[in-house]
Amino acid sequence: MDSEQHRRYQTSMVSTYYPEASFLDSLVMPDGTDPPGSDILTRLHSGEVFIVNSRRRNGLILFKRYHAEFAGPGAAVGGDYDCDCQRALPIGNLSLLTPESNEERQKAYLIRRQWIRLIKQITENPVPGQRVQKILDQFEQYFPPDIVALLPDVAFALLVGVLPQTVGMVRRLGSEVNSRFNY
Repeated sequence: MDSEQHRRYQTSMVSTYYPEASFLDSLVMPDGTDPPGSDILTRLHSGEVFIVNSRRRNGLILFKRYHAEFAGPGAAVGGDYDCDCQRALPIGNLSLLTPESNEERQKAYLIRRQWIRLIKQITENPVPGQRVQKILDQFEQYFPPDIVALLPDVAFALLVGVLPQTVGMVRRLGSEVNSRFNY
């Protein structure tokens, strides 16, 4: 009986110690505004599958409970795959298309997987500052730097598994971060 009470005590301590806090609650754009995307989120939760238009430089950062995913041009979004999406941040002039055939839908899912694999390769680097620099470089190769500069630190942090403060440091100091701080 003593050990049973002890276990209950530990469980309640853990649940109190780790509150349901999320970076998403503090997601704001660098200019202080709320990010766009609530109507996009409604579309994603509708159960329909969409494809990010592959003829435009656009994409979506999809915020899940503990991480974020990037769906770039040609990628499938919505359906059962993104029913757990809590927020969506459009990048560029977002255009979502409805797949016209099963083959088009399958191709879009394969492209989504390729985007996930790209981010996975970046996150395999054990040095947080280097992960941030790599994701910033990737986004700046594809999107104009002024658009990338508008994206909040927490978006990149959740994409590559670092703290938002690390993203802020890398953005301010650039590649000097890795030479100053050896993680």
